[in-house]
Amino acid sequence: MRVVFMGSPDFSVPALRALIAAGHEVVAVYCQPPRPAGRGQAVRRCPVHVAADELGIPVHTPVRLRGDAEAQAVFAALNADVAVVAAYGLILPQSMLDAPRLGCLNIHASLLPRWRGAGPIQAAILAGDAETGVTIMQMEAGLDTGPMLLRDSVPIRSDTTAATLHDALAEMGGRLIVRALAEQPVAIPQPEDGVTYAPKLERDHGRLDWTQDAAALDRRVRAFDPWPGTFTTLDGAVLKVLAVQFVPSWSGLTRPSQADGNEMVGSSPTMTGGMVLDNALTVACGQGALRLTRVQAPGRAAMDAAAFLRGRPVPAGTVLGP
Repeated sequence: MRVVFMGSPDFSVPALRALIAAGHEVVAVYCQPPRPAGRGQAVRRCPVHVAADELGIPVHTPVRLRGDAEAQAVFAALNADVAVVAAYGLILPQSMLDAPRLGCLNIHASLLPRWRGAGPIQAAILAGDAETGVTIMQMEAGLDTGPMLLRDSVPIRSDTTAATLHDALAEMGGRLIVRALAEQPVAIPQPEDGVTYAPKLERDHGRLDWTQDAAALDRRVRAFDPWPGTFTTLDGAVLKVLAVQFVPSWSGLTRPSQADGNEMVGSSPTMTGGMVLDNALTVACGQGALRLTRVQAPGRAAMDAAAFLRGRPVPAGTVLGP
């Protein structure tokens, strides 16, 4: 088939490569324009742009599509059989949705209708879902509302992070879109019940509120790895929390029992969420506790908590900020 591929981040690259490997003719790639990035603010191509250049595929990087008649005409002139969209980053106007012979198919990283929207991978972990997956959807004007062609699932385990789930779903998306083009299954409308929305993530969403229960905070750390990341404050300075260990046997205001040979905080009635309970960075939460196992201080490299504590002891009774 003549395919136009539309995607930008790392998530989209496996699908692009899978289409090529399956023998489809990818006549053009659409992605976000190169932008300044990193400390030096050097202009960089997005991952799909890099992959397309390596594959010798023409690349289009319009800043917008809605209201741009010329961009829409260029797209229509490609005479594609289908457009495959995977985390592209721009909304397609109706004229572009209708231009390819088979329309536009979206690779969406959730089991629709659950987690429509911008951050479905993070939302599934944050909510404690037992599974998530990929849905191949026929695109229409609504936000992820189109009928479904194929989908597959993967379990979310207690150690699943957004990073590991992202990679698994990216590969699954590549496999499913190749199947969808080969089999052309009948599209099935999404159920009207069970609809949830995953909001766009902001950096401040990673702030840890120690009054929440430990299980919820554990999910937040895993859901926001690597973006936007999670953090707390130690003596007024930001401390990035990169990994934690869930310690369910500790419970908020209750004095914990001696464990691991670590010095424990006493049975003070003022013990609250955010209080460090021992010399191994175990932190009291609203219910249960979390042991910080990997952290990063300002201007420092990421390191295991043991290495961090050798250079910067944090005594029991220290209270971490939100």
